Amino acid sequence: MKRLILSACTLIMIAHIQLAFATLSSDTEKLLNWAEKTFPQFFPNPQATQNIEPWLFRYYPETGIYAGVNKSDNTAYVLGGPWGNNPAVVDTLANLITQIDSSGGDGGIAGCDTTDTLSGVSYSQSGNVVTVTTNGQCVTAPDISKTNLCQVPQQTAASGVSLLGSNTVTTSSIEGLSTSIPGLPNPFQAIVDAAANVKHCTMNAPAATANLVVNSDLCLDITAPITETLAGLPVTGIVVSPPVKYYTKGTYTSQTVSDCFTTDATTVSDAFTGEVWVKQSGSFVKIQ
Repeated sequence: MKRLILSACTLIMIAHIQLAFATLSSDTEKLLNWAEKTFPQFFPNPQATQNIEPWLFRYYPETGIYAGVNKSDNTAYVLGGPWGNNPAVVDTLANLITQIDSSGGDGGIAGCDTTDTLSGVSYSQSGNVVTVTTNGQCVTAPDISKTNLCQVPQQTAASGVSLLGSNTVTTSSIEGLSTSIPGLPNPFQAIVDAAANVKHCTMNAPAATANLVVNSDLCLDITAPITETLAGLPVTGIVVSPPVKYYTKGTYTSQTVSDCFTTDATTVSDAFTGEVWVKQSGSFVKIQ
């Protein structure tokens, strides 16, 4: 019994450590994204976050500046440029995130609008490559129809550029959902993968996003939407063992097209006007 209790305590501690790292990582991404947008003179061109113990940091070769968070004390530092050759303390990560949130600061990235993203999903950008991850944790996804991980930021002028984006799922699996009928494959695996592979076309997109590549590595808790879906279907033999988790890795790419409405996209949006169309029965219907 003592060994069992110790094992349980160990598992709980490991889970807490993993959750703490996920929060630290996502908050660091938010801070560094905000810094790039707010102080481009010091942190020009989005850079990838590097992880070298005990640091999570980004290096900006154009200015020779490092910016990051020390995982040992959860404090943000900068090095180089006007801050000299010794790490200079900025503030604790918690204080900085509070200031960003309270001021309405944008901790997203240049390539994607992350204002409506799922809690627990972090974004980083290096050049034209965006990385979207849940940092090894499962985050709650109340709606599996929201599959566009990289919404184009709202534009203030019409660019005339139309981009068709598609997401290719490279690996995926579902836990917590099975069938009680021998030989019957899990139907929801194909359904969720198909939803993730939906194509989106954006009109008046910024030209800089034409060559954007988005790599995703996610774990989504889809218990709620799956349970709701099953409740409305006259099916038997599907066994739900909560939590239902969907693990997926994929790559999103885009290409320039002449007319979004002549593509095989499922949805079309206008980054300038905010209008949205959905394909229904072979035709696009405006819904917003």
